[in-house]
Amino acid sequence: MVGNLSADGGAEAVPVFCLYKAQFDEWLGTQPPGVRTWLQATGFDAAAGQLALVPDERGTVACVVYGQNLNDLLWSYAALAAKLPAGLYRLQGNMDEAEADRASLGWGLASYRFDRYRSGKPKDEAKPAQLVWPTNARRARVEALLEGIFLTRDLINTPANDMGPAELAAAAQDLAVKHEATVAVIEGEDLLARGYPAIHAVGKGSARAPRLIDLTWGSTGPLITLVGKGVCFDSGGLDLKPSSGMLLMKKDMGGAAHALGLASFIMAQGLPLRLRVLIPAVENSVSGTSYRPLDVIGTRKGLTIEVGNTDAEGRIVLADALAEACRDKPDAIFDFATLTGAARVALGPELPALFSNDDKLATAILEASEAEDDPLWRLPLHRAYRSQLDGKVADLNNISSEPYAGAIIAGLFLECFVEEGIPWAHVDLMAWNSRARPGRPQGAEAMGLRAAARCIEKLVSA
Repeated sequence: MVGNLSADGGAEAVPVFCLYKAQFDEWLGTQPPGVRTWLQATGFDAAAGQLALVPDERGTVACVVYGQNLNDLLWSYAALAAKLPAGLYRLQGNMDEAEADRASLGWGLASYRFDRYRSGKPKDEAKPAQLVWPTNARRARVEALLEGIFLTRDLINTPANDMGPAELAAAAQDLAVKHEATVAVIEGEDLLARGYPAIHAVGKGSARAPRLIDLTWGSTGPLITLVGKGVCFDSGGLDLKPSSGMLLMKKDMGGAAHALGLASFIMAQGLPLRLRVLIPAVENSVSGTSYRPLDVIGTRKGLTIEVGNTDAEGRIVLADALAEACRDKPDAIFDFATLTGAARVALGPELPALFSNDDKLATAILEASEAEDDPLWRLPLHRAYRSQLDGKVADLNNISSEPYAGAIIAGLFLECFVEEGIPWAHVDLMAWNSRARPGRPQGAEAMGLRAAARCIEKLVSA
């Protein structure tokens, strides 16, 4: 069973009526007298989020009536799953494919728990409510999304002592075995020998050797390449973060987790494409071998980078990965990164920033974002700011000479390593829920993953 969704359609399943307030009176008039009397007596009027457990003559639950939130449908179903007592339930009424998918996905997301480090099940944790799969739900797709999202969340939630570059590579290996993909890993000093000096420079300050993880799958169809920032912990390097800024830096490999979660969905669905996933996996640490401010480092593309700040390391490791991604001329590149605080200042923690060098690709992603209720907001690659990245002794600096537009500056830096003519999308995301909501517990979160999945489905079916 995935996400408390059951294939058992037994007659014992309790019927659940999900209603909008505007349709409640008409529906109520069709119900037996006992149901009408109970709901009127309890003041139920189908306001959004309102729940009524209607008893039968024995005192057991005969049916459930729930006030649906039209403007937040996916998470309304997640809230419903969290409110119900243990048991097996069935949604009543005719739902189209889109609503059936949202209902089952929302219900499934409400089941997520990260309990790897708990010594026992909390005594006050209630048994989950289970849902019979809605008739029109695309089960395989919903299950693949749930698996991809849960993988993303699990990887990000895992603390850095158990999720370093080696463990991130092992997670990619496990995923490859499951889906008959291939993984190659370039490690440590071999990164220099093989032409990835930027990844090596950032990771060489840690006792945990840096890596480039390269997963490939599929033999026919368009080539889609996913790139994910895999900074397994970011101390800031010699430009050390304060303790408050370092606290959540286990999530700085959130981009890599998104790339693997999205790859999991693509492979589970058997999409007709060739997939490549590139993850530069490093730990940005402080030691006698750490890279320094104003060091000049090379890149796979041949451009040199003057290090204006060692805490802007994510874009440096992505530079090598993006240059490698362009080598085999993919039909599209998607990169995911917990890249800038500036994007959070502009859009907040729940709305990832989207950048793209291709209007057609950006439009496709935004349309998918709206269809999936998975929000993204496009910000411009404003070319007039590009000169702020000019290095004094090298081709580029990794930070701007001005204190403004940090997310745009980072996007412009990455674009320098993407070949002209290759459609590329960059998602700058938080990868973390700072507050708990139905289906979205505080902690790791997949952001933009469902939108990218839907976009890629459309691209390969066109």
